[in-house]
Amino acid sequence: MSDIENRVMELEIKNAHQEDTIEQLNQIIIKHQTTLDTLVRHMEQLQNKVSDLQETNTKDSPEPPPPHY
Repeated sequence: MSDIENRVMELEIKNAHQEDTIEQLNQIIIKHQTTLDTLVRHMEQLQNKVSDLQETNTKDSPEPPPPHY
């Protein structure tokens, strides 16, 4: 093979490896985004629960006096 053919073959091999790496990284990004979306949704649910509990606590009964009284 000529020098140009060897260089083209090497470039094609490098390109194939880069395409594979890019696809693997893309799959990792998709997985991370799905996890992040789930965590954000759970955090919002927890914030809502805490807010509801705070509202319920202040509406139902006054705060009891501290134990030293």
